[in-house]
Amino acid sequence: MYHLIKDKSTLESRISILPKKPGIYIFLDQEKQIIYIGKSNSLKDRISSYFRSNKNFTSKTIELVNKIRDFEFITTDTEQEAILLESSLIKKHKPKYNVRLKDDKNYPYIKVDLNDPFPKIYVSRKASDKNAKYFGPFASAVSVRKTLNLLNKLFPYRTCTKQITGKDSRPCLEFHIKRCIAPCTGYASQKEYKTVIDEASLFLSGNTQKVMSELKNGMKSASENLKYEKAALIRDRIKAIENIYEKQQVMGVNFKNTDVINISENKNETWVEVFFIRNGNLLGRENFMMLETLEETSETIIAKFIEQFYSQSSHIPKEIIIPEKLQQKSKLEAWLNEIHNEKYNVNIIKPTIGKKLKILNLVKRNAKEGYNQFRIKQNAKISEEKRTLSELQEDLNLISPPNRIECFDISHIQGTNTVGSMVVFENGKPKKSHYRKFKIKSHDKNDDFASMYEVIKRRCNYLAEKNTQESSFSQKPDLIIIDGGKGQLSKSFDALLQLGLSDIPIVSLAKKEEEIFIPHQDNPLIIDRKSKPLFLLQRIRDESHRFAINFHRNLRNNNSNKSILDSIDGIGASKRKYLLKHFGSVNKIKQASDSDIALLKGFSKKLAKKIKESI
Repeated sequence: MYHLIKDKSTLESRISILPKKPGIYIFLDQEKQIIYIGKSNSLKDRISSYFRSNKNFTSKTIELVNKIRDFEFITTDTEQEAILLESSLIKKHKPKYNVRLKDDKNYPYIKVDLNDPFPKIYVSRKASDKNAKYFGPFASAVSVRKTLNLLNKLFPYRTCTKQITGKDSRPCLEFHIKRCIAPCTGYASQKEYKTVIDEASLFLSGNTQKVMSELKNGMKSASENLKYEKAALIRDRIKAIENIYEKQQVMGVNFKNTDVINISENKNETWVEVFFIRNGNLLGRENFMMLETLEETSETIIAKFIEQFYSQSSHIPKEIIIPEKLQQKSKLEAWLNEIHNEKYNVNIIKPTIGKKLKILNLVKRNAKEGYNQFRIKQNAKISEEKRTLSELQEDLNLISPPNRIECFDISHIQGTNTVGSMVVFENGKPKKSHYRKFKIKSHDKNDDFASMYEVIKRRCNYLAEKNTQESSFSQKPDLIIIDGGKGQLSKSFDALLQLGLSDIPIVSLAKKEEEIFIPHQDNPLIIDRKSKPLFLLQRIRDESHRFAINFHRNLRNNNSNKSILDSIDGIGASKRKYLLKHFGSVNKIKQASDSDIALLKGFSKKLAKKIKESI
């Protein structure tokens, strides 16, 4: 038995009353950080399995188990619901020990905005609008832009943001280069414009046969009505699409609606290559990175990718070809059938012979080559970052390269809502999980020098005490940057001296002249204005400034909301919190009617009227 959670008897009691129902479980460490999220058809059986002696545990699982200090769980009605919830929570929390898609931001989609009578097509990071069509997700914004650029050449939809009245005196350049049919001038009706959008949507979904059929019918109709110029334009679009799909035919396959997935495993990360084949043509290809895959089987990696990718995909194909047999194949198919809205059933296939195996091997080769190219680029980038840090070490006369840099800034308006920020860069890149905020407690909050002294002392006090488990404060910086001039630097260095930490290198970077000051030196340090080390310092300083301003602005807005509502008789802390949670802000409350407020639980018509009169 692993002795994991300090009170073993409490642990056993909690496990004994767990439900044998489907759901997800969440493991937390001693800092209450989520370190693993899993799903199971029986929560009791799965959670208890982690706390039995098991010689078959991988070293990664043993490490996970030894860090568990608490657990939570959420029951679901079905295992399919658990799959979706698990994928959503993994994406949100990014637990350390979960096999997961690399996801610094939301993957981009192509959005067709149907809320507008003349819809636009553009990039969106969220797929939450029910009145819109989405295509994706794509691996990067670059691949989306390439797709949109091609799409606009084939289908002349508008890319402007203007209100369409049909009364503009003349069209813009986009019309003259045949990339818009100018509904703004009335050259195209709403019905004609909608046809273009429908065709573009069909093209994005891979239904080229229907697109070509509609275009040919349109060309014939235009020709019969003696609209020869329009017919010629449609003819050119047909030829362009035919040329594209001639180049995209895949090994003579006739797959109608198929995704082909293969992987290249590389230590703790796995490159996933996906080919999207529609009607025998390669509609597109994307690649993704799965993290924390060390000691995981190919089967597990592929299953996790299917769960996480298709839970956010705008389209689920009829057929998914993969290189491994999945034990949970039938469960995954049932889940995929449940979340898509098509009439067909989804099949997951591992081929052993024929064209499907051949295309699978092709995707495997592309996965290997794709990862090799990615790694070359990453190594070059890492080398460049190391070189910049080495140059910065030389410029600042440091003992070692500043691999961990912390930067501090103060933000306020005339001494109100004074806050401090701490941003952290490791190996030249921001580590946002280690960013920290400070509310200034000093008596004179209008004194930038005193505020900076307080922030540095509060932060570095954790280092002096040497007993913190706080992930960011427990690490000693190789360099501290102060956003400011000599005064802020002097006060910050005083704080380090008092704590016995004067060995930590510290500099200040003033905004106007971009001057670098070092303690006990009157003149600024001269660094080449175009050098990469200076650019890095400026980037870190600007990030600290941005972080401080955002925190100050949020605090100011919250305090403003509180002060207005607190002055109203009959509004206590709970009602104020309820109002702000329901409407979102004081401005939204202003826009609401008396009856809207009176509908809320605990709010009478009289109180609603008083609120409206007061704000």
